[in-house]
Amino acid sequence: MIGNAHLDPVWLWRWQEGFQALKATFRSALDRLAETDDFLFTSSSAAFYEWVEQNDPCMFREIAARIAEGRWAIVGGWWIQPDCNIPCGESFIRQGLYGQRYFQEKFGVVARTGFNPDSFGHSGMLPQILLKSGLERYVFLRPGPHEKGLPGRLFWWEADDGSRVLAYRIPYEYNAAGDDVERRVRRCQEELAPPVDLLMCFYGVGNHGGGPTRANIAEICRLDETPGYPRLVFSTPDRYFDAVAARDLPIPVVHDELQHHAPGCYAAHSAVKRWNRESEDLLLAAERWSAVAERVTGQPYPDGLDRAWKDVLFNQFHDILAGTSIEAAYDDARDLYGEARAIAARALNNALQSLSWRVGLAHEDGTTPIVVFNPHAWPVRAAVEADFGRLDVGATLSDDEGRPAPLQLVTPPATVSGNSRTRLRFLADLPPLGYRAYRVVPAAAAAEPAPPPVTAGDGVLEDERYRLELSPATGCPARLYDKRHDVEVFLAAGCSADVLADESDTWAHGVTRFDRVVGRFAARRMTVVEQGPVGATIRVESAYGDSTLVQDFTLSPDLDTIGVRVTVDWHEHHKLLKLRFPVNLDFLRATSAIPYGHIERATTGEEEPGQRWLDLSGEIRGGGPAYGLSLLNDGKYSYDVRGRDIGLTVLRSPIYAHHVPRVPEEDRRFAYLDQGLQSFTYALLPHAGGWEDAGTVRRAAELRQPPVAVVESAHGGPLPLAASFAAVEEVAGAASGAASVVVSAVKRAEDGDDLIVRAHETAGRAATARLALHAWGRTIEATFGPCEIKTFRVPHDPARPVQEVDLLERCADERLVGDTTIPGHVA
Repeated sequence: MIGNAHLDPVWLWRWQEGFQALKATFRSALDRLAETDDFLFTSSSAAFYEWVEQNDPCMFREIAARIAEGRWAIVGGWWIQPDCNIPCGESFIRQGLYGQRYFQEKFGVVARTGFNPDSFGHSGMLPQILLKSGLERYVFLRPGPHEKGLPGRLFWWEADDGSRVLAYRIPYEYNAAGDDVERRVRRCQEELAPPVDLLMCFYGVGNHGGGPTRANIAEICRLDETPGYPRLVFSTPDRYFDAVAARDLPIPVVHDELQHHAPGCYAAHSAVKRWNRESEDLLLAAERWSAVAERVTGQPYPDGLDRAWKDVLFNQFHDILAGTSIEAAYDDARDLYGEARAIAARALNNALQSLSWRVGLAHEDGTTPIVVFNPHAWPVRAAVEADFGRLDVGATLSDDEGRPAPLQLVTPPATVSGNSRTRLRFLADLPPLGYRAYRVVPAAAAAEPAPPPVTAGDGVLEDERYRLELSPATGCPARLYDKRHDVEVFLAAGCSADVLADESDTWAHGVTRFDRVVGRFAARRMTVVEQGPVGATIRVESAYGDSTLVQDFTLSPDLDTIGVRVTVDWHEHHKLLKLRFPVNLDFLRATSAIPYGHIERATTGEEEPGQRWLDLSGEIRGGGPAYGLSLLNDGKYSYDVRGRDIGLTVLRSPIYAHHVPRVPEEDRRFAYLDQGLQSFTYALLPHAGGWEDAGTVRRAAELRQPPVAVVESAHGGPLPLAASFAAVEEVAGAASGAASVVVSAVKRAEDGDDLIVRAHETAGRAATARLALHAWGRTIEATFGPCEIKTFRVPHDPARPVQEVDLLERCADERLVGDTTIPGHVA
């Protein structure tokens, strides 16, 4: 019998009410512990304990004493109980990093059991993240048996890298109030059967907190003495799993994600999902460049990034990030994300300007230097934009070696007289995790302009690689022809922006797919808005009902993606918007990004959770070559694949926090999700072969974390005009290449001035890579298993060796990692 109190800090109430309910719940638990000697209490979420520590130190000390006594059990080990599909892989790691370290610091314990009883689904990569965070077991409730068949309540849950945790699906519910306990025990009793004759039964008032009551405890004691009932024991999840382990039971293995519950949550409330991804990426960039600047220029590593991460982690709570809370709760979430982004933005700016200020930029009359930073540990060629002062058509750009680079003036964000502000777009070739200096030269004598590399007009964009034709009816791609491989990417029917019926509640309870089309956006106008040496853009304005859709299609020479900037002004209720892409392929394989991994799923049209990319690969219809299309995005998480047809879910418009079976009153005014303006970007990446070798993972990362340009002034400095601070390199003679290894985090250690470097394998195959940390004079050569995450601690003291550590930054074992000194700055 597991006494617990499920508490949503935010849901049908705002966090201030959750704060008070948490204190009342913990006070009640302490009182029950004082009244009943054998009663035990279980609780998770480090954020809750920080609330109590800051607001009621006396109660915090009482809790600490009960934890030390062994009667108050810490589970979960994470900062909060998050949505377990939408956060990025690094966010899940930070949940454990900050949660477990908090519990260790304050109570001298770390949790052993992961605990997410109310999350709406669980990504298939979680077992590795859990295990490397000290969590060997996992407790969950959803999906239920009607949503996901499992071989039993108890099973080994295995990730793609082979990591396993012992998982338990809670029977029926995580709550049980006074008179529910007997009914719950009777139902659980029916499941007791050899070889597993131990079950956990959860009780306690929940959702708004409360926890076990005197009536609960008395009822359990009475039932335990009643003939015909099983033995009832006050216990904790750790004690349960220890008892199971002692019996050496035959336990089945499940190698799969745990889905699907509430698929509407993958798309509900576009804004909170975009705030989350922007915050994650901004924090990762701030950490990375702050670590570089500390090493290269002596810029102090900023305080407060941990506070920013905790803001983001709190907002990943499953009823916030899933989009299922009341409308006012998202004002609070916006502010908390805003605090996190403000902290990260200051840290990032300080780091980048500390570096650019020390680059030796010689004075040249009339010219302006621009230093462009690449946040990725691989070379990047990208279209870069920078706001600039007045500049006339005909200006040119040169790189650090004086070579000309394509430059184009595009529409600036300001509308003022005198053209006093300009926006530049140019193609930059950037070294890994480094920078390159460029120089803007004002227009000289008029010269004959070269023909643009991308032709644009009459709904067509075309260069040497692609021909994109836009439908004058739908405003979406009607044809995409890959000239290099002689491939028609789309089926003849072309793409569309479909409006579908969605009468479900906020969660979309009981729904598996959205497939009833009630209309489509129709094009109203097409306009060429940009054209020049860096590419061309056609804007298509479309409409449906009271809503509008604007898509800016951009084709740039020498880039293998076609970018699309989307702005939606949505005013529909109980409808859903999907962008559909029917591909010209047979023998299909649909693969989606998940946190620090990927997964193949059936093409049945069911709504699925995904992250930065989705790929459909196979063979060109009619017996053609292997080919595929990757769809990248910067802020969406929901899609379906129906046969050959990809559907990216843009938004949903149910009522805020509407939960069936309640039927909304016809005469009441309700607030609906995703009303008004929103913007996002997606990109099309056609490719020969499979996604694993097409650069899909890297192109998706570049879309969300583009290069940053700093417009500088002339000054001296010790740094060269181009440098790389770190890179993933091939290892000579290795059986597998390093292209699938991605450096995902570079940061200062939580407990000192050492460096933490994290990398993971992305293609599902073993790989050997060298992580060349140029700025630190170190190399790390490592072999990665399929989809394996590795974390390395690089000591500040160059005499100490690099060590592999777990996700809590603790030494995993005594084995040292290869370490060789290499030159500091590589231009």
